[in-house]
Amino acid sequence: GPLAGRLANAEGFDQLIAPLLQESGRRVAVFMIDAVRYELGVELAKQLSSDHQVDIQVACAQLPTTTPVGMASLLPGAGSDLSLTRKENKCMPQLRDQALNSVTQRMNVLQKRYGQRFTEMDLARFVRRKGKLDETIELLVLRSNEMDNDFETNPEAAPSLISRTFQKIRMAIHKLQAMGFQYAFIITDHGFYLNTALEAGDVCTQPPGNWVNMHDRMLLGDGTGDASNLVFSVDHLNIKGDFTQAAFPRAMVAYRAGQTYFHGGLSLQEAIVPVLAVHIRQPETKTMEQLNVVLDYKHGATKITTRLPVIEVVAKGQTGLFNGEINIEVLLEAHDEKGQIVGEAKPGGAVDPATRILTLQAGETIKVTLKMDLMFEGKFTVKALDPTTLTARGNPLELETNYMV
Repeated sequence: GPLAGRLANAEGFDQLIAPLLQESGRRVAVFMIDAVRYELGVELAKQLSSDHQVDIQVACAQLPTTTPVGMASLLPGAGSDLSLTRKENKCMPQLRDQALNSVTQRMNVLQKRYGQRFTEMDLARFVRRKGKLDETIELLVLRSNEMDNDFETNPEAAPSLISRTFQKIRMAIHKLQAMGFQYAFIITDHGFYLNTALEAGDVCTQPPGNWVNMHDRMLLGDGTGDASNLVFSVDHLNIKGDFTQAAFPRAMVAYRAGQTYFHGGLSLQEAIVPVLAVHIRQPETKTMEQLNVVLDYKHGATKITTRLPVIEVVAKGQTGLFNGEINIEVLLEAHDEKGQIVGEAKPGGAVDPATRILTLQAGETIKVTLKMDLMFEGKFTVKALDPTTLTARGNPLELETNYMV
């Protein structure tokens, strides 16, 4: 079960969030983000703490560390009432007698409990959407499962995906601030293990017994351990339901060959997760708006001949009064004609490797290498965006590719 003295993820809602909603008048946002490892939570806390008070704590994910079980464990009452039932050769989470296989079923639990005080939506949709939320809303759940989905199909793209999801969280908190939300919690269903050095033969054979396979990293059922597998009683692991035992590979491998990204198991990477509590500060009025960013490529050239063009970025105060005093944060991106990202600032120097944000002072000129998408050719626009609102600072730069074959 959970480590002594540590928060169980399944008790997080009741211990941290429910008390704030006991009486009316507070507005609380809960980000349910799929697949956030603990050290990623630490990185996100660092990014948010420049604007808000952020507390991070360690929590123990509910086992098995799969998305349906982990997401169900984030609901009120999960600590006492979550169980796993066996249906055919599958395992289904349920809360008391309510099946929880889908997002809709999970969100209905909150809807029943909080009624018109509650609403939920996809994180990406919230960030893009215009307009205010209903005045009655005091609990807003924002969901994102992009990271988990994309890691499974494309583990190599993980780093830039993580930074984009974090960027959306920052933007959402900026919007919540304007809507008068006082608290935000960022919680997750499970961590993950990424093993890109996998050899072809790296796989674990199931131990003898009658088992249901959970995301290729854990088996539920009954049987006996062997040289490759650990078998525990479910009571030790805080798993309630129709199963008596759980089995795990002894090594960091899966029950299916070729898995480089996995979760479901018991390792610290999969089962230790962050819980971030953000106390949203009311916005200060900033003199930022008077600053403009000017972009240039080779003194006005309009065609790039390399996939690593160097863009000159100049931060200008309108009057020169703030030169050297104010830092400006910018996200440099290249967009194609449909608005898709086809190039990003290459990390290093003034470009932070974790967030890809470029920091420069008013009056300063910096050269930044743009890393273009290898498959892209054609017309594109380079924009200097405000990292929290994604609005452009200054005029975009219109360019086009002209690569030598």
